[in-house]
Amino acid sequence: MSLETWALFGAMALGLVHLTCASFAFKAQVGNAYTVGPRDEDLRPRGLAARLDRAQRNFLETFAIFAAAVLLLVALDRDGGRLSQAGAGLYLGGRILFLPLYAAGTPWLRTFSWNLATLGLVLVMAAIVWPT
Repeated sequence: MSLETWALFGAMALGLVHLTCASFAFKAQVGNAYTVGPRDEDLRPRGLAARLDRAQRNFLETFAIFAAAVLLLVALDRDGGRLSQAGAGLYLGGRILFLPLYAAGTPWLRTFSWNLATLGLVLVMAAIVWPT
């Protein structure tokens, strides 16, 4: 597997971490009876649980684009280039940093990690049209 596909695999695992963190934080907030029940009250997460929920939704907004870009690189046999490898690393690294920074409510560093991940995504997409 190429570095880009390993980064995609890492992002898939990170997606499960996002889901687990958001789910367990919400469960801790509202209790087990609510989370296993019909959820008719439509309770919303607050505090840490809300931040983890927003972080998860933010991750999902870019994950599909990253996955499509990596899969297109592989299909075109353009993975393995400097541009796509740097981009994949930046995307995954920025996304890994984003979760704890968002959970902690750290504004500037969280934004910086999002910018790193977004730059990485752009680099991976650029490698599709400008192979290196």
